[in-house]
Amino acid sequence: MSPSSMLAIAGAVAMVAGLCWACAPTQAPSAASPIYGVTLPKGYRDWTLVAPAQEAAPLDELRAVVGNRKALDAYRARTRPFPDGTVLVKLAWKHTPSPDFPPASIPGAATTVQVMVKDSRRYASTGGWGFGRFVDGKPVDKAQHETCFACHAARVKNRDYVFTRYAP
Repeated sequence: MSPSSMLAIAGAVAMVAGLCWACAPTQAPSAASPIYGVTLPKGYRDWTLVAPAQEAAPLDELRAVVGNRKALDAYRARTRPFPDGTVLVKLAWKHTPSPDFPPASIPGAATTVQVMVKDSRRYASTGGWGFGRFVDGKPVDKAQHETCFACHAARVKNRDYVFTRYAP
């Protein structure tokens, strides 16, 4: 048997066995949220603070909302609706008592990072906003994303669907 025939047979056996390196998926799982296609913005951890918040039980979270330049300009000018290109990111951590100063609270384990992106054409059916919720840098499932807009529409439609108020 010739070397090329042996190679062809080895390749066929590998394919049948599911070992074909050429047949393996080449794309990583999507980093974009289902439904909206929102991703974690680059450099968001360096953005300006919009406001902190504390979520009571059962979540018991400390939260911080940061925004890009468009978001901060809109908040400061009290521009509503927010302009296209506005991005808000909410970081959340478990609420933990400080080991150094018992009356204080500090962030514990990170829980989620949530993103809102304003694009009135792309997200016309959801008030102009696209949503993303991420755990450990990966988007959560479609079912969780299906609840985003309904919650915002039920509670803060009159504020362009944004919960966070600018901290003075």
